[in-house]
Formats: sequence, structure tokens, C-alpha cells
Amino acid sequence: MKELVAEVIIIDNNSSDNSVGYLKPRFPFVKFIENSANTGFSKACNQGLAIAKGKYILFLNPDTIVPEDCFRNCIGFLSSHPQAGALGIKMLDGSGKFLKESKRSFPSPITSLYKLFGLSRLFPRSKVFSKYHLGNLDNNETHQVDVLAGAFIMVKKEVLDKTGGFDETFFMYGEDVDLSYRIQEKGFCNYYFADSSIIHFKGESTRKGSMNYVRMFYKAMSVFVNKHYGSGRAGLFNFFIQCAIWARAIMSAIARFIRRAGLPMLDAGLILLSFYVMKNIWNAYVKTDTQYEDRLLFIAFPSFTFVYLLAAWYAGLYDRWYKKSELIGSTIIATVVMLAVYALLPEQYRFSRGIILFGAILAFILIGILRWVLVRGGVISSGNEKKDHANTLVVGSAEEYKKALQLMEDAGMKEKVLGRIAVTENDQEAIGYWSRLDITYQSVPFNEIIFCEGSLSFKNIIGCVQQINEKVKIKIHAADSQSIVGSDSKDTAGESLSKENGYRLANPYNRRLKRLIDVCIALAGLVSFPIQLVAIRKPVSFFGNCVAVLIGSKTWIGYAAFENNLPPLRKAVIACNGIPVSIKQELPKESLQMVDYWYARDYEPSTDLKLVWKIYHRLGD
Repeated sequence: MKELVAEVIIIDNNSSDNSVGYLKPRFPFVKFIENSANTGFSKACNQGLAIAKGKYILFLNPDTIVPEDCFRNCIGFLSSHPQAGALGIKMLDGSGKFLKESKRSFPSPITSLYKLFGLSRLFPRSKVFSKYHLGNLDNNETHQVDVLAGAFIMVKKEVLDKTGGFDETFFMYGEDVDLSYRIQEKGFCNYYFADSSIIHFKGESTRKGSMNYVRMFYKAMSVFVNKHYGSGRAGLFNFFIQCAIWARAIMSAIARFIRRAGLPMLDAGLILLSFYVMKNIWNAYVKTDTQYEDRLLFIAFPSFTFVYLLAAWYAGLYDRWYKKSELIGSTIIATVVMLAVYALLPEQYRFSRGIILFGAILAFILIGILRWVLVRGGVISSGNEKKDHANTLVVGSAEEYKKALQLMEDAGMKEKVLGRIAVTENDQEAIGYWSRLDITYQSVPFNEIIFCEGSLSFKNIIGCVQQINEKVKIKIHAADSQSIVGSDSKDTAGESLSKENGYRLANPYNRRLKRLIDVCIALAGLVSFPIQLVAIRKPVSFFGNCVAVLIGSKTWIGYAAFENNLPPLRKAVIACNGIPVSIKQELPKESLQMVDYWYARDYEPSTDLKLVWKIYHRLGD
């Protein structure tokens, strides 16, 4: 890109991450416009267009990675095709998969109907059913198309002088469809350009699949058809839009209920069903002469179900990502606990270990089937997409490898790295070569790869990610940056790995253990309260703290200073430096913030236990 004479204009729509403050000193040649409010995509792009002087105008999303020769190739295509007014480009998501919105047709009632009822998904290559995303056109060939994606639109300035910029009626979504339509109205052509590819992480502005996304998307389509189509077609289209919104609202509400509250309820029903079925089988085929009291079973089965769900929760079964290992672990733990409790029961309250054991096995099978159905239906996400213990390879030079390793160490993830992939063939210290990752994959069990840009160009990286096994997560570390970025799919927001976000305290498993420790200490303190009259300095206050911890308004160990960017905690009784929060800290605020940072980053459940033991007599302060 060095041979291009270009200007770069960045419009900041009131971001809250201090990105402008970070970028300004590093890129003094860039023109920054800072808005005091989020004015929307269309208005922000028009702000940049108003001061742009170039012959070609590129509207580009910030969540993209562009190869070095991309702009030159695009300009070359536009300049050699007089009839071309604008072009879009082949876009890939963060895992290297093709994004279908790279090429689209104009929306119509019939194409919306095919999309709404899933026919476009069933027949992705059909010229009829998959018309909206032009599934019949080869992704690797350049085509004339109707609609270009707003994430990357390069337009001739002379065309924009005739069409005008984006219609600011569209706050988000639909503005690219409208501009593409007006470009064709003026007699120019839109092209999907396949000779270059970019990575578009997506998911940053509005969570795809959420009701907010559905409402905004279909509202934008309604604005478009009312503007450009006749009243008859617009009325029919709006009817389908309302059907789509209601259908998606119902499905979204059901899925949201299942994810947030319904999943444990469904599991409870399956567990109770498993015990009931196993009890009947046991009666019919094993102990035919034994009758179990219904009154006893009505108490025992719900109790065992509660134990099972509690074990499952602590094992992580209800975290955001479903993993089969968590289901297996929770089943084993719950079964062992239930059998142990059963063994402690008086003889008159026992019925059969076999019912418990085989009931738990049947529950495991049924819950496993339910999870498979929910994952296939997109209601919950599979743990295959989110691995806590990824085996990582780093592609880069020895120096780039050290920098990436340091970033991972700062984020508490250095132990994941298996080794380095070379960027030059004569590098004998690496375990593979970047252009032959398919061979390495057969011998090294890696499921995550980090590409270091520098020795490798972005063009090299983008070309390579399209060839990698789809099960492998991909991240990129740009030269001179202080982060590693990536996104697993088009439906999830990108993630950034840096020294600022590697908090062990943010791990749901550690947070559950912390809460369990809090509750156990509080319960132990209440049960043994007479002893605390002697052991604790302020026993009445200690009793109040125990109650506050139990109801969830306090935690025994917490932060010494308030810091917004750390994982949230309840109000603390004792600061993580061992000083009761009721006592004024002598350290400066900056030092206290560092203490909090280390506590959150390096958190271990044993840390809380050690601190509580050390200053137990002051838990009433």
C-alpha cells in the first residue's frame, strides 16, 4: 500500500474504550472525528465523505483485517471497468469461513419468504431458494451483483457525487442496500470482487440473532421497500416482515428462556423421569416382590435431583458453553454424592442403590440427547467452539514468538503454547512450516493457532486461514500491537487477548468456588456463633457480615479500591491485602489498584481461605 497516495479518516461514534486516545499518537497522519454520541453508521460515514478528497472512497468497518495489496487491486479493477460504480469484496469471518453477505440480491417478498422458512439454508446453491445471498454464484469468481456489504464498499467519487452518500434514515443495517440500489439507478454496476479477501470479525455492533438485531434488520428492510418499491409490493413485504419479527421473537424468547432458566428445569424433569422409569423397571424385572412407598420416593427423588443439579452447576454444565466433559463430570460427582448420602440414611429410608445408579446413567443419556438437539438447533453453543485449555501453536519468527508468548503470559495463558511454527523453511528450531500446517495438524494435536503479522504479511495470513481445519481457532497478533485478536464465528463478537484481560477471577468456575467458600464460612460462623463470642473481635458485626454474605450483598475477600475494568465483586468485608475495608488504607490509590489487579489476575480459591484463616479474628470489623 506504500505506493498509494491516500488519506485515512476515522469517525469515532462515542466509543468508551479510549481507542481514539490510544490511536492518535501512533497514527499522526490519520484524521479523527470524535462524535459526542452514537450517530449511527450512515451519518458517521457521511461525515467522513464530506471532507474526503480522493478519487475513490472506501467505507470500511473497524473490525476488519485487510491484505496489503487489497486497495491497489480494487482500484485497478474499478479503473479498468468504466461501467463499474462500486465494488464489495470476498469477506471471511474470524475462522476463515466465507461470509454470505459478501454478495446479495435486493430484498423481495419471495426471497424473504424463502429465508424466513429456512429454504435458503436447505438449498444453499439454489438460484431460486438462495437468491438473497446469490448462492448459485461461485464465491471465488468476480460477479456483477445487486447489493454490496457496508463493511467494505469502494465507490468512485464521481458516482457518489451523483447518488449522494448514505441515507441517514437508516441508523444501522439497510444503508448499504439503499446505496447499492441508488448506484444502479444512476446506470452504474455493482461488483463482487473475489480477487482479494478480507477478514471481518462481525458481531461487534449488534449481537446477531438477538431480538435487537432482528428488529433493527427488518425495520431497515421495511424502510428500504417503502422508499423504493410500489405500495403494493411494499405492503406485501411489510406483511412478511411482521411475520418474521413475530416468528423470530417467539423463537428467541423460547431460546432465551432455555439458556437462562429453562435448562436446569428441563434437566430436572429428565432426571425425575429417569428415576421414575428406573424404579418401574426395577420393580418389574429385578425386585418384583418389593413395593416402594410413594411418600418416600416423592421426597427422595426430588432431593437427589437437587443434588444432581447442584453438582452440575458447580461442574460448569450451565455455563455459556456446553461441554460433554462437564456433563460427564457432573454426573459422576452427583452419583457419588447421592450414593454417599444414601449410605448414611437410616434403613427405613433406603430403597435401592441400583435405582440411583442406573437412574443417573439414564439421566446422563437423556440430558446428552437434549444437549445435542439444542446445539444442533443453535439454542446453546457447543464447547467445541470454546476450549478453556486450547493447545496453541504460534506462527512467527523467534522474536515474534517471544512477544506473543509474553502477551499470553500476561493474560495467564502461557501454558497453552505447544511450540512455534516457522515462517522460513531453513528454520530448524520450529516444529513446522507455516505453508504446510495441514501436515503439522496430523502429528501435533493443536486446536488454536496464532499468526504473527510481520514476517508474514496479512495477505499470507488471510490466504492461509482459508485452508486450515475448521475445528482450529484462529487468532492474529499484528506487529507492534499489544494484543492478540480473533473470533470463532460470524455469530460471535471478536475477542482480544492482552495483559489487561487475563483475569482468573473472571472464570465462572472460580467465581462459583469463591461463592461456595463465602457461603460455607458464613454458615460455619452462624452454626458456631457462641464460639465466635470469644474468637472474633466484634462478634455482633461478624453475625451481620455472615447474614450479608449469605444473602449475597457481601463477600469475605474483595477489592481494596474500586476499579471498573476488573471482574465485578460484591462489597468486601476484608480487602485482598488483608485489611478490613472499614479501616482506611494507608497505601495510595494506585498501589491499591495494582493489588486488586494481581488478586483478580492470579486468583486461586485457596487465596481466600488463607486470608480468612490469617485474619479470622477481624471478620467482624
